[in-house]
Amino acid sequence: MSLDALPPLREALAEHGLLAKKSFGQHFLLDLNVTRKIARLAGPFDGRAVFEVGPGPGGLTRALLESDAGRVIAIEKDPRFLGLLAETGEAAPGRLDVVEADALEADEAALLAERGLAADAHVVSNLPYNVGTPLLIKWLTGPWRPRAMTLMFQKEVADRIAARAGSSAYGRLAVIAQAVCEARVVMDLPARAFTPPPKVASAVVHLTPKADAPPRPALNALERVTAAAFGQRRKMLRSSLKTVGGDALCEAAGVNPSARAEEIDVAGFLRLAGAMRGE
Repeated sequence: MSLDALPPLREALAEHGLLAKKSFGQHFLLDLNVTRKIARLAGPFDGRAVFEVGPGPGGLTRALLESDAGRVIAIEKDPRFLGLLAETGEAAPGRLDVVEADALEADEAALLAERGLAADAHVVSNLPYNVGTPLLIKWLTGPWRPRAMTLMFQKEVADRIAARAGSSAYGRLAVIAQAVCEARVVMDLPARAFTPPPKVASAVVHLTPKADAPPRPALNALERVTAAAFGQRRKMLRSSLKTVGGDALCEAAGVNPSARAEEIDVAGFLRLAGAMRGE
């Protein structure tokens, strides 16, 4: 069987008696025109491996298998979908590996190494809503960093990731994401595009790591300073950063201590993190 011969996703779900599970934050993308567009926005992959988290019935999985990805490693926590995904894999022999695991605990570098694949893999996912942000932080700050990420989030979260200093959406998530990556929203989707429709709109964010992205120790400091600054975002930095250096820290970083967190750009927060580390 080829990918073209696979039954429509709605038929496949009905045949297997599968419904979305609210506790897993599942909302399925069944329109292959949409999933193919996401795959195009994420590529080209040039034969590299692609991780997909929470494939569910496999709408995006099919689109990725139609692309130039060398191997698709689908990490699925819900065992109900393993049989359906196995059928998809049979239509693309040797190109789909389904791993039953919690993506928050998965060791992507080890999964690639076990298969003899290069470490610079992509991540392309319609992320489960309840774990989207923790997964992004894992890939931004953890030991393994993807070559690029193309990820579906709730629209509000997507806007927070790509927000610029001075906007109401700007916060810790924007600073950490943009310290590591170039981040931009590349696609908006209404709730009706999903089955079942969520209560909110969604958006796809494309993130490409910067060549000069900070090393892990610097990111640890950045997480500390942004937690303090945005934890009391209405206060001036001299007050919100008091526990990590206050006025002296701001002076060392060349940052106005009378400013508030949302006024400081990513470069300013990186200087604050560097000053906290004595750089």
